[in-house]
Amino acid sequence: MDDVASQSIMIGILAAGIRLATPFLLAALGEMFVQRSGVYNLGVEGVMLMGAFLGFFVTLTAGNPYMGLLTSLAIGAVMGLLMGLVSVTLKAEQGISGIGLYMLGWGLSGLFYRLYVGGITGIEGLQPQPIPLLEKIPVLGPVLFQHNIIVYLAFLLVPLAWVVLFKTSWGLKVRAVGTTPEAADTLGVSVDKVRYQCLILGSMLAGLAGAALTVGNTHMFADNITAGRGFIAIALVYFGRWNPWGILAGSLLFSMADSFQLFVQVLGIQFPYELAVIMPYVVTIIALAVTFGRVWAPAALGRPYERGSRG
Repeated sequence: MDDVASQSIMIGILAAGIRLATPFLLAALGEMFVQRSGVYNLGVEGVMLMGAFLGFFVTLTAGNPYMGLLTSLAIGAVMGLLMGLVSVTLKAEQGISGIGLYMLGWGLSGLFYRLYVGGITGIEGLQPQPIPLLEKIPVLGPVLFQHNIIVYLAFLLVPLAWVVLFKTSWGLKVRAVGTTPEAADTLGVSVDKVRYQCLILGSMLAGLAGAALTVGNTHMFADNITAGRGFIAIALVYFGRWNPWGILAGSLLFSMADSFQLFVQVLGIQFPYELAVIMPYVVTIIALAVTFGRVWAPAALGRPYERGSRG
């Protein structure tokens, strides 16, 4: 009996870890494209907050979670365009403009929430869609194949992002712009255009990551619901060395630690609550410290490009 209970708890921790990894994966994969193009966007957290609120609000008012997801993608695109205008066209310092974008998203999402919702309200949101036959596989079925559609989408994006980045001409342009923008420009690649494309794509995924929290996981919205996940997603890009598979590993490491601490609290295990809460963050810091011995960043990361200059 104890063995059955232990197995059920382990399956529950792993399944929750897979689900909790979704926002990190989406936001970090998007930021990976942005940084590969030579721009870093510290405003990921703000974009996630706006995607989380609007995804929730449209689902609440329209009763359709897929419209909520589309809205989160749209607001992500708008905020990515805004970041591109400030950082690429106006060549503002990218760290400052990213923080400004974060503050904008944080402030607006809180303001709109108070104005148009006013308090904790639940929505139906996305429901689990088990995959026929696969859901019946012992252990693997409940861990991997009994989630909602956005979880499947996030994990499918990992190999897709790898193919796009390393096996397509557009991916080659992104890497060239982020490494040697002068050479890319000489070969006829529009540096600004590629960076705009990456910022819009990355912000769309960040907006979707926010909606994954409200429409996919919690089915509600609260002030600052992202709780720093956008900043963690940026750290995961470094942890993953700007590679989708590395980002997947980092996302799972953090989400499994997070899932474990949630189960520690729910099951009432005799373990200090404060230590359980900080455990995922400690694990992430240790992993970053151990693995980040060598700099793998794109050479032109954070450097505005002006034709004729040599950086």
